[in-house]
Amino acid sequence: MRLALLCCVLLAARPALSASPPPRRAAAQPRWRNGDVVLQTSGSAQSAAIQVATRSPYSHTGLVEVAPDGVFVIEALGKVSRTPISAWIRRGEGRKYTALRRRDLSDTEAAAVVQSARGFLGKRYDARFQWSDDRIYCSELVAKAYARGAGKSAGRLQRIRDLDIAPILAAAKARYGDRLPLDRQVLTPASLAEDAAFSALHDDFHPAR
Repeated sequence: MRLALLCCVLLAARPALSASPPPRRAAAQPRWRNGDVVLQTSGSAQSAAIQVATRSPYSHTGLVEVAPDGVFVIEALGKVSRTPISAWIRRGEGRKYTALRRRDLSDTEAAAVVQSARGFLGKRYDARFQWSDDRIYCSELVAKAYARGAGKSAGRLQRIRDLDIAPILAAAKARYGDRLPLDRQVLTPASLAEDAAFSALHDDFHPAR
């Protein structure tokens, strides 16, 4: 009897198990402008390796287009395409994203940047991260759209050897073979986020920013 009573007391004293946290509610989106840059953590197979190599949460990026039929992200994913901004945000891990705006970009330049990005529509994704127009990867698309549309830089080129590739060496060799192109220059989503010419409009990764 005493044992049963003790069990009842202990059970009553235990805090109730907390329910699973509700899904993260979508915050109000910024007032978008042509040429805004958005970054997120993607769910792709290479996402974790990109994050490790760049020491950054960002593994995917795209360029905002404000069009008569809505707001879209022009992105290199499979093929370069236009994705509605809300769908793009939902696809990111935890629906978290960062939005950046280049402070010195005029409306005319912003429109030209978008037009330049649209010129890549239909191009296939470049999984080997080469700097060419035959295929194109996400941050390369953003940088080339800025350079060709407005004559302005976005991010910076780095050699693969200058990234933190030691922890992902096996994955790199699986993609490139034993002869890694260590001197190949790449432009990463992280380098876009670090570009001082851009200001943050929205940042779920660094709330105090």
